[in-house]
Amino acid sequence: MCCLFGMLDPEHRFTGKQRAKILRGLAAVSEARGTDATGIAYNSGGKLHVFKRPLPAHKVRFHIPEDALVVMGHTRMTTQGDARRNYNNHPFQARAGSQSFALAHNGVLYNDGLLRTTQKLPLTNIETDSFVAVQMLQQQGALTFDSLRYMAEQVEGSFSFTVLDDRDNLYFVKGDNPLCIYHYPETGVYLYASTEEILTSALLRIPFHLGKAVTVKVLCGELLKIDAKGHQSRSEFDTINLVQRWYYPRSFWYDPAPRPYNSEKSDANKEYLRELKAVAAFYGFSPSYVDSLLSDGFTTDDVEEMLYAGEL
Repeated sequence: MCCLFGMLDPEHRFTGKQRAKILRGLAAVSEARGTDATGIAYNSGGKLHVFKRPLPAHKVRFHIPEDALVVMGHTRMTTQGDARRNYNNHPFQARAGSQSFALAHNGVLYNDGLLRTTQKLPLTNIETDSFVAVQMLQQQGALTFDSLRYMAEQVEGSFSFTVLDDRDNLYFVKGDNPLCIYHYPETGVYLYASTEEILTSALLRIPFHLGKAVTVKVLCGELLKIDAKGHQSRSEFDTINLVQRWYYPRSFWYDPAPRPYNSEKSDANKEYLRELKAVAAFYGFSPSYVDSLLSDGFTTDDVEEMLYAGEL
């Protein structure tokens, strides 16, 4: 599990130092979903910049220039690609045609090796499965709804992506992994994180007046673009290759009857459990096996630790 987070300040309501403080609050709470690495991407001086370190967010000091009005962030929990090699960490920076862009991913892709072979993608030292999404966009030669749709329909697994281009357009590619976006019409600001729980917790750390939040709904299979002026536009993609639709019957993922061990859980915990099962599927473990571990008294945290330690 990783966390996407970030902000857009299209009306320049905050200084660089204030935006840095907001982002530190977001990043610190986002550690709940990943402490192996932390990174951000932003535009400044007419160029796209990526700053990332193989450190938990609370150990990373962000410097946000005055002209960096859109910042895209990521905290990482490693599934593939050693985080100590910083090139394996998010965001990834690349070019598609004449455009520079940065991409961050929450989820697991399991057909990255196959795509590199069938699509004849260039060899790279980057080991992270997410990087194949970058290569697919590079191959398309442009960053548009069409190229993002193509990428989203080719990769298989679980995902939500954020993509920032060098013109301060921020794209959200909403798959089956969670995403929460708040818009504050009074100030024009947008804040986002992988879960609403993280976003609301982060807001308690932010000492600035933002106004009243309006939730920007993004459904699974939607593409959302927020441009440099804060305007929204949308498109869609086919979700057939998502883990939940490929690996298990629809009735499993959408069964309205709660599991006995989960009947008292919050919606956030249910979302976390669904993600855990999607990641377990990547490693070859069925949802019923995860259910049996939970029924035996293991917590979701126990299962996640055993999964990443190779002890299941």
